[in-house]
Amino acid sequence: MTRQVFDYRTPDRFVAGTVGMPGERTFFLQARQGSAITSVALEKTQVAALAERVDQLLDEATERSADAVIPEAAPATDSEALDVPIVEEFRVGAMALGWDEANLRVVIEAHAVSEEEAEIPDIGDDDDAGPDTLRVWLDAAYARGFAERARQVVSAGRPPCPFCSQPLDPSGHICPRANGYRRRS
Repeated sequence: MTRQVFDYRTPDRFVAGTVGMPGERTFFLQARQGSAITSVALEKTQVAALAERVDQLLDEATERSADAVIPEAAPATDSEALDVPIVEEFRVGAMALGWDEANLRVVIEAHAVSEEEAEIPDIGDDDDAGPDTLRVWLDAAYARGFAERARQVVSAGRPPCPFCSQPLDPSGHICPRANGYRRRS
């Protein structure tokens, strides 16, 4: 099967979003450029980790580069719903993150889950071998906004139990720290 690389050099929009009710949500990364829309599914923890790493990358780029104008906070955050139709191209298994020093842009790659033990390609590698890939290039201000929205999407779910940190259902949950007794929220 031929590898697909969805490359968005100048996306009109790149966001993390969800479909479904808290506790049953499916998380997506979605890129749009013109009429082309690519949506890939991933886990909540992957969204949280990506937001954290994007901010860390931008902080490191600020320290290393005198030319980079990188805001410390998001100038604006996209709060709109995901674009429809939402067609899952693939489920993300691995992600890569990089800084394009020449263009002062963040490069985010999301690679599909692969049944084979194939090695994850380097950033920008478009060989036919390897998993399907979504690659997005963002300027620093947009990347900060992406990270802020991703954190908001993750935190909009069920609150964590103050004792075990597992998500609380509206009916409570069986807390392992309470030795099996049911805690009410």
